[in-house]
Amino acid sequence: MKNFLSDKVINIKPSGIRKFFDIVSEMKDAISLGVGEPDFDTPWHIREEGIYAFERGKTFYTSNSGLKDLRNEISNYIKRTQGIDYCPDDEIIVTVGGSEAIDIALRAVANPADEVIIPQPSYVSYEPCTILAGAAPVIIELKAENEFKLTPEELLAAVTPKTKVLVLPYPNNPTGAVMGKEELEKIAKIAVEKDLLVLSDEIYSALTYETEHISIASLPGMRERTILINGFSKAYAMTGWRLGYACGPKEIIEQMTKIHQFAIMCAPTISQYAAVEALKNGDESVEQMRKSYNQRRRFLIHKFKEMGLECFEPFGAFYVFPCIKEFGMSSEEFATRLLREEKVALVPGTAFGECGEGFVRISYAYSIENLKTAIDRLENFIRRLRG
Repeated sequence: MKNFLSDKVINIKPSGIRKFFDIVSEMKDAISLGVGEPDFDTPWHIREEGIYAFERGKTFYTSNSGLKDLRNEISNYIKRTQGIDYCPDDEIIVTVGGSEAIDIALRAVANPADEVIIPQPSYVSYEPCTILAGAAPVIIELKAENEFKLTPEELLAAVTPKTKVLVLPYPNNPTGAVMGKEELEKIAKIAVEKDLLVLSDEIYSALTYETEHISIASLPGMRERTILINGFSKAYAMTGWRLGYACGPKEIIEQMTKIHQFAIMCAPTISQYAAVEALKNGDESVEQMRKSYNQRRRFLIHKFKEMGLECFEPFGAFYVFPCIKEFGMSSEEFATRLLREEKVALVPGTAFGECGEGFVRISYAYSIENLKTAIDRLENFIRRLRG
């Protein structure tokens, strides 16, 4: 059977996130803080619109690029929040989650000789999607002392004549790091000088704390060299609706639509109708959830300080990335023992790149009650490790 399989696919490692999720799903009384999925139900007014669309028989294919009404609302949203104008007709495509947008964007622009720069730790899909697109991933190891932000020096050191794409994963999963306007301006200057295309994954753009999100596409000279990716899973608690989108230059979106056309046809129709409602009337719901996440974020940072656990303070997304190097074990071993001994599931930092060694990811997209119980168990575990 092995002769029938692709070597490229065989050599890609499965997601390190799902491994612990699968284990905890069969463990009684276990608490999982591993999966990046909001614990909130999709706001009722959004669900209601999906139900209404279903009742009206809106169950047919949409256009390949998505409902015109939805593309109009995406255009309005990006203009309202980031000040960027995208034409709904040929500069926006609706996808099956942000993950599909990442996949087809890389496939649309990458050639076999191209290099794609990927800062890590970061979302698990970037590297395998680059490989599947036939390009070569070039990893930049982000550093805790730099608050896990990409620096101009690191980027310049990684650029070669073969570099075509820079993946910009902010707000960042798993670290919660964000990049401000001045920091992005330095990256944008290099992108223009070196003629780089930027794949800006902004799925957590609505979930920032203390600072407003800035898209690199809004900076001078960057709109024409940026593919902006976003979606509905995180901000609107719509993970199971499987809906994302990409905005970018017409020439790139046209090729992405071609791949989407042959592989997917169109994103889920009912989900698209619900997403129109989300963008039109969802700001209040997003703000309520953001405030709750911020409360949980502050709780975790406070608890880590109390137990003396080193942790960079996150300002976006809904993750913390504490350092566990003091315990002299790998992040895989730490997470495995914690799950076995205290029935709490975290994700080893190495799931997000080798430079994630010495860290674990904790999602705070869970109720404060679950977080309190889990952190008590974590504290017991750490107390034993410290003797």
